[in-house]
Amino acid sequence: MRDGDDDSTLAPGQDLDFVDELSEYLDVLSSPTRLRILKIIERRPRDAKEISRAVGTSYENTKKHLNRLLLAGLIRKEAGSSAETVTGVHPVWKYSLVQGGLEMVIQNLGIFGNLGIAADGSGVSLRLREMKDRLSSAFFGGTPIILVVGGEEDGRTVPLRYEQYAVGRADAAGSPADGETIALAPSYAAVSRVSRPHCLLKRLGGTWHVKDAGSTGGTMVNTVPLRKNEMRPLLDGDLIDLARGPQGARLLFSVPPPASGEDGLDET
Repeated sequence: MRDGDDDSTLAPGQDLDFVDELSEYLDVLSSPTRLRILKIIERRPRDAKEISRAVGTSYENTKKHLNRLLLAGLIRKEAGSSAETVTGVHPVWKYSLVQGGLEMVIQNLGIFGNLGIAADGSGVSLRLREMKDRLSSAFFGGTPIILVVGGEEDGRTVPLRYEQYAVGRADAAGSPADGETIALAPSYAAVSRVSRPHCLLKRLGGTWHVKDAGSTGGTMVNTVPLRKNEMRPLLDGDLIDLARGPQGARLLFSVPPPASGEDGLDET
């Protein structure tokens, strides 16, 4: 920087190192085979030979994909035993999803997309959106979801299947008569009690909205505070802050596309 220039911070899309690292992160998830492996081990651990047969690729190729997923922190391997064969039962490595791993990936992609990755030669911004949509659709269907970002419940996922939700702390009982409650742990000390919720999420005309429920800490959408009685529509990737500071709560709103069954992730 030359003397006298303004000290400005580069936007994420202008940081070449950031874009390169993000591109590598997306590369891990871009393989249909690796996504199929995640779907195959979603419900129970399997060994490499079982996964190889289910995916329909060689054992050696399966191991390469498993190693990439291990390095990305999406799966883990633990000692187990094989199915019984003519030669008996043998020790094997069993692969399973890391708890909350997929939710964390969708959360990361949603936050990066919300921050606005500038147009770039490698198309990272478009890949961000496409990958988040593919993962959300394959593992959560077409249901909008709320992801808790940070704090004790970081990575928690709540599918929005009802028409209305009251959001607040879990230290009191009760929920709206025509909806449900998203109860957050007491460690989110700035969030009002559930019996007098911090905010309301409500679906109106097919669009989800958020409204502050008279909280003391306030409710912000993408850092912009809600006005009194304002019912603000939510867009995919919006970040909802319940109060400010480390003891508040941050929620990511995500709208997966309808599951089409065309992404090849069904278990075989």
